[in-house]
Amino acid sequence: MPRLSVNGVELHYEFHGPEDGELLILNNGVFMSTAAWAFQLPELAKRYRVLAYDMRGQGQSEHPESEYSLELHAQDLVALMDALGLAKAHMVGTSYGGELNLLVGIHHPERCQSLVIIASVSHSDPLLVAMIERWRLAAGLGNGPAFFRLIYADVYSEAFLASRPDLIPMAEQRYSLLDLPAAGRLIESFQRFNVTADLGRITVPTCLVAAELDLLKPPKYAELMHRAIPGAEYHLIPGAGHVVVIEKAAEVNTIILGFLARHPLSS
Repeated sequence: MPRLSVNGVELHYEFHGPEDGELLILNNGVFMSTAAWAFQLPELAKRYRVLAYDMRGQGQSEHPESEYSLELHAQDLVALMDALGLAKAHMVGTSYGGELNLLVGIHHPERCQSLVIIASVSHSDPLLVAMIERWRLAAGLGNGPAFFRLIYADVYSEAFLASRPDLIPMAEQRYSLLDLPAAGRLIESFQRFNVTADLGRITVPTCLVAAELDLLKPPKYAELMHRAIPGAEYHLIPGAGHVVVIEKAAEVNTIILGFLARHPLSS
């Protein structure tokens, strides 16, 4: 699979969709990889040239032992775009990836045609601070399946868990392969993230998507961003938890495609 060395790190990337399509970049959730967009890629790649990649510390990209930050991820993304000769793109991100979108929109608006920010925050209130600290401590136990057991109730809705009894053993198997030290560095990166004071600097078209039953990053965060980002639009998806891109994939895809169609890539 293709990898490029940019900004001092090797990043895994892959292209999907027509070569002449408008460019769309997918930014992963914190423990996601390119594979986690399985419910979005088939639909998005019908029209768009989709660049999916793993951030440093994720998936098939390099997992350096140095400190991570969302600012560093933003530098990595711009360097990857430069190396691939990509000037400007729609940016779609969920959770950690949506937070990366905020930073790119603030500091690199010339690289963004639009932003779609799903189940994300611009800062952490005390309850989220406490939950994420529990995640950090759980990652430090060094046991992937136990780590999943200690965090999964934060990210799935009860109805989805009831409908998918196969989910937990499947996820435990996947988390048994997770690089927990890298996961810990990604968690610490999120713990330092706060751009609420800078939201008014975002001038590119922005779409905010929240999930009604998201316990981790509830809709109040998207509502705050909606008020602060000029011209932003806001969608609330009912009956879904934090992993809304899986729980309500069709609804998410409809919102993304409708928004992007209204903000075509300028030449």
